[in-house]
Amino acid sequence: MDDLSHYSAIEHLRDGRTLEIRALRPDDREGMLAAVDHTSTQSLYRRFFGAKRHFTDKEIAFFLNVDFTSHVALVATADEGGDRAVVGGARYVVTRPGQAEVAFTVVDHYQGQGIGAALVRHLIGIARRSGLAELTAEVLPDNAPMLKLFERCGLPLSKRREGPVVHVTLELPGGTPP
Repeated sequence: MDDLSHYSAIEHLRDGRTLEIRALRPDDREGMLAAVDHTSTQSLYRRFFGAKRHFTDKEIAFFLNVDFTSHVALVATADEGGDRAVVGGARYVVTRPGQAEVAFTVVDHYQGQGIGAALVRHLIGIARRSGLAELTAEVLPDNAPMLKLFERCGLPLSKRREGPVVHVTLELPGGTPP
């Protein structure tokens, strides 16, 4: 498989602007933290299941230090005033052979532009090439946009309510079952 740490693809937002989906790099720390600063409390709550505005050094290290084997992370960057800004992110972490848990975040100002769908598409492609059979996610029941994103991704999907979350499983045909 290609070196995923150099992954990059160009997409277009619904309004025609260019978006780059690329591998997260260790030097994305400031961009990632700036994206958090531009994300609403509600969006952060939906992603982290709590009012998470600040992160410890250990948490930041976890988010930035990905190996592109058991932990894959992509960012979406867009032009903001001549600079590239992180406007979204997606990752999966392998939880057992053949299975990984996924998570996504898009800065509020960019939601509804197709960034989440682009991130899902690219992450699914990487997961398939890596031989994964399932992607799972825990989603808050009121996070209708995320549930709809999973429903529209074109993969066989199952959902079940487990306490305060909806557990989503996406099947990747051709992958290695867990």
